[in-house]
Amino acid sequence: MAAGRGSFNSRFAAVMALAGSAIGLGNIWRFPYMVGQHGGAAFIIVYLACSLLVSLPVFFAEGFLGKSTGLSALGALEKKAPRWRWAGYVSIIASFVITSYYSVVGGWSLDYFIRSLGGGFSGLSMENSTEVFSRMSSSHVEVLAAFGAFLTLTAAIVLAGVEKGIGLFSKVMMPLLFVMIVVIVVKSLSLPGASAGVDYLLKPDFSRLDAPAIAAALGQSFFSLSLGVGCVLTYCSYMKKEDSLTATGMWTVLFDTIFAILAGFAVMPAVFSVQGLEPGAGPSLVYETLPVVFSQMGPLVPVVFFLAVLVAALTSSISMFEVVVSWLIDEKKLRRPVAVLLVYLAALVLGSLCALLPRVFSACDFAASNIFMTFGALVFVMVAGWLLPEHDVRREFSSARVFSIFRFLVKWVCPVAILSIAITNLL
Repeated sequence: MAAGRGSFNSRFAAVMALAGSAIGLGNIWRFPYMVGQHGGAAFIIVYLACSLLVSLPVFFAEGFLGKSTGLSALGALEKKAPRWRWAGYVSIIASFVITSYYSVVGGWSLDYFIRSLGGGFSGLSMENSTEVFSRMSSSHVEVLAAFGAFLTLTAAIVLAGVEKGIGLFSKVMMPLLFVMIVVIVVKSLSLPGASAGVDYLLKPDFSRLDAPAIAAALGQSFFSLSLGVGCVLTYCSYMKKEDSLTATGMWTVLFDTIFAILAGFAVMPAVFSVQGLEPGAGPSLVYETLPVVFSQMGPLVPVVFFLAVLVAALTSSISMFEVVVSWLIDEKKLRRPVAVLLVYLAALVLGSLCALLPRVFSACDFAASNIFMTFGALVFVMVAGWLLPEHDVRREFSSARVFSIFRFLVKWVCPVAILSIAITNLL
């Protein structure tokens, strides 16, 4: 591990940071809707299978490159597979692009959290809620201010370092995030008519498990863990050598899955409890439908919910931001404050363009999700599965049986799965 990089002071800090990177807005605004539309409990079973058979091995492959080298994406590939060093730039570019446009959406979360503190959602109707979101998202001044504030929060956490910034924030805020989502779940399940939302999530319908449903489960599992962009690699490079990569990966997948399911029970029963509302996905669910629902549950519930949304957005954004900072520290030998400032200023420029120009936002989202992430993940599994000597990777696994399963999956299953995700998204 290069001097001055920093490290997590415990495996708990590493797991919380990695879980924070995985748990983001997609767990709240996409997963619940996909479960209901694709067969309820049947979809969850497929999702769990995809997580164990594809996403977890990809996590191990990417995490191994970071933990075994103690370097950022570029340095890790240069050390393990020099001919593929250039692919490290793809991860760095992807993380920078995602940091920039994701911070725009994170700004919406910050804006809505501040509104909730002031009781801005009291007595809100669906029509008024749609108008509030439309007015906020179309106001250049408001969007830029919220985006800038969110990006500044992200940079401040990263500036504090791996242990005192990212690690400490994750250790404190991730348990709090789970407490907050459980509070919302309890409130949602106590509402009249909430049982319809539970049925929407859990009633198994295997007739809906067609090819698009399986592709959706695979894609959601893959993207939820922030695979392919160097977040897992970078965070694992900060782990202690004696910490178990397999245990860390399993805990990360477990926490990510539990949170996604809890988010479903927090959101859908509440939506179904209000007559006339329909479940949806994306920003419209979080910023239009849910303010109406939670405004009817008292002034505190919207505050708790949008604080949870804000924390989920922050823990994901700091992981992307750190990928680029880590590269600047490792390869360009910059001090952390200088590296953070450079990334902050560059993201401020690209993020402002994303905030003001929807086409730029869409182009960044498309490139990062459909090209950069899948390409990066494919490189990581090919390096770990095909290019490195078996004994080199074997050191990270305490169980020979677990390693043999990993080796088979990362060589034969994961590349096919990643290519199928890329093709499905591009079609």
